[in-house]
Amino acid sequence: MRKILKGFVSIITAPFRWISKAVMFFINKTFLSEFLAEDPEETPILDTIQKATEKPRDFLESLIEHLTSLRKHLFRSMFALIIASALAFMNIEEIMDWLAQPIGGIGKLQAIEVTEPVGVVMRITFLTGFAVSLPYISLEVLRFIAPGISRKSRLLGLIGIPFVVFFFAGGLAFSYFVMLKPALNVLTNFMNIQTILRPTSYFKFVTGLMFWIGIAFEFPLISFILSAMGILPARLLKDQWRLAFIILAILAAMITPTIDPINMMLVLLPLWSLYGLSIMMAYIAHRGGDKYQEAE
Repeated sequence: MRKILKGFVSIITAPFRWISKAVMFFINKTFLSEFLAEDPEETPILDTIQKATEKPRDFLESLIEHLTSLRKHLFRSMFALIIASALAFMNIEEIMDWLAQPIGGIGKLQAIEVTEPVGVVMRITFLTGFAVSLPYISLEVLRFIAPGISRKSRLLGLIGIPFVVFFFAGGLAFSYFVMLKPALNVLTNFMNIQTILRPTSYFKFVTGLMFWIGIAFEFPLISFILSAMGILPARLLKDQWRLAFIILAILAAMITPTIDPINMMLVLLPLWSLYGLSIMMAYIAHRGGDKYQEAE
């Protein structure tokens, strides 16, 4: 009977064992093994400076090695950006028409200069390529700094990459579906002056607004990672909320493309909400860091 039960349990758990073996094989055969390596040795800054002055040749060789590694990561990131930009260029008409939907389509735009459409296409192509290749570029940045940070920080960075994309995409969606149309209504009907929409000014306005709102939506994730690393205390964010609200108001005034308070509040209210979320994320990271240290 015991053998039968063992055989039954072995059959049930067989898929999980195969999956775990496959995962471990993938980790050992890819760059992920460096994220699970031991923590680097902590060397004080004064000791590092002393070693550099005593053995400048070793310091120079180490610097050249880091620069070589940086070149490889930059090359792979640029290659990913070029591939993503090429894919965006193949669908540039659909992308431009989608961005021009708030004004009724790309047919509402009038080019004045001969080279204007070419410059617009290149701008949108590279910005779209950057947005698509952002996860891989973030991964290459993490791989470059991985040897100098702790194992916990590596894992946090690796887990945070999907959230980088999620928050950035959330900012793009918010700026496009919520902010863009009210802002355009104010700008194009200001003082009843007829506005000729040019491709250069329109797409520069749209892409700039979407990019900076997407960056602003990264605040909670940045605060979580910095707090988990012990760089940004959660209590500091909580105690300085008045100063932060003033800074966010100034930032909202800089990002907002119009001078009316309605569109400014459309930017400011999400920024205040994101700051509150940043405080919550920092507290969660701080508590998680305490539990991690207790386990160690």
